Amino acid sequence: MDRFFELSERGSTVGQEIRGGLTTFMAMAYIILLNPIILGGATDVTGAKLSIPQLTTSTILAAAVSTILIGLVGNAPFGVAAGLGLNAVVAYQAAPLMTWPQAMGLVVLEGLLIIVLAASGLRRLIMNSIPLALKHAISVGIGMFITLIGLVDAGFVGRGTGTPVQLGRTGHLTGWPVAVFCIGLLLIIVLFVRRIRGAILIGIVVTTVLAIVVNSVATVLPESWGIVVPRVPEGVIAVPDFGLVGQVDLFGGFARAGVLTAGIILFTLVLSGFFDAMGTIIGVSDEASLVDSQGRVPRLGAILTADGVAVAIGGFASASANTVFVESAAGVGEGARTGLAALVTGALFTVTLFFTPLATVVPSAAASPALVLVGALMMTQARNVPWENLTLAIPAFLMIVLMPFTYSITNGVGAGVISYTVIQATLGRIREIPWLLWVIALIFAAYFAIDGIEELMF
Repeated sequence: MDRFFELSERGSTVGQEIRGGLTTFMAMAYIILLNPIILGGATDVTGAKLSIPQLTTSTILAAAVSTILIGLVGNAPFGVAAGLGLNAVVAYQAAPLMTWPQAMGLVVLEGLLIIVLAASGLRRLIMNSIPLALKHAISVGIGMFITLIGLVDAGFVGRGTGTPVQLGRTGHLTGWPVAVFCIGLLLIIVLFVRRIRGAILIGIVVTTVLAIVVNSVATVLPESWGIVVPRVPEGVIAVPDFGLVGQVDLFGGFARAGVLTAGIILFTLVLSGFFDAMGTIIGVSDEASLVDSQGRVPRLGAILTADGVAVAIGGFASASANTVFVESAAGVGEGARTGLAALVTGALFTVTLFFTPLATVVPSAAASPALVLVGALMMTQARNVPWENLTLAIPAFLMIVLMPFTYSITNGVGAGVISYTVIQATLGRIREIPWLLWVIALIFAAYFAIDGIEELMF
């Protein structure tokens, strides 16, 4: 096991990997409920809806298989599951124009295209063409992004009436869930700075127990907890329903919606999935100290290929496109450094197929403190950005702020790449810009202008 997963070489232990894998699972387990809600709330062109129980099974199955795959093939501590944002494209952009099997067929095609890009080495070349300083900026941006996710999910930050965001949902901190979050965050911080082993995991477990107690003795509106209401489940075992697995029509969407329309949807899926995963892989690997002095990730080709296969698996299972989860950083913060942690996470997803009620126990108030702490840890990568060099500092800054401000890793990467390319060109350094970076910048420009392109075409 030590030789296969390179535990000693990466400065890890079996205990660290188990804790890290368990922490990653608990940080991303919300997707088991959220993905079925998003997909199940939409209808396809025929008015058909997907079954929530079947979607739950498909979501868990796709996550389990994909996470185990990336652990074995890529030896990376990543959790993989249906990507938020990608599932919204499938539910609200693809499904209204075609049937569900046809929409999931586009997801499978997305995965196949990403596999081709990875197998050809092009995807690795793209990742390596990005300057090292911007790779560090990706880590910082992801840190801010997951911090904002944690604060919003916990209700500590909300949408304002006179401002885009505000303190709490009303301008003030109100409600027991926010109080539980604050207690959990302080607990995790204290445990972590005192170097208690399993600090993040202990914090999540203790905060979950506190949330269950508070919910049972106090008057709390269920919706104030978010997706998961902390309560002792009435049952433990649930029988999985695999009815949606394999319900895929690869090319029917082009006939139903038109080649151009289906092509634009496929382009959106590929670009978002490609760069979301790329940013997360770089950022989490950097936080785990797995990148070398040039910012290269070990076994990158295998990781990228496995990621493409995972996308296709998500489509085949009708769970939408899978992607590497940024919450993997929570497991890294707990010590995960190898694919063994991913195997632990994948095994827990597998077990959850039969114990779905247990996955509905951890509320956002308990999982979010881990995201905030890990965001703080990832911010330390900002020291590696040469802020005195404005040609790098400005693109890095745009990357960092646009990830949380637009709720998208892809948007941040795109803004950074375009601004870096333009700055270098205007300074007369055109020959110093890799040709591949020009291509990426043009693709991102088309991505940002996709609505205008659609209007011109139609």
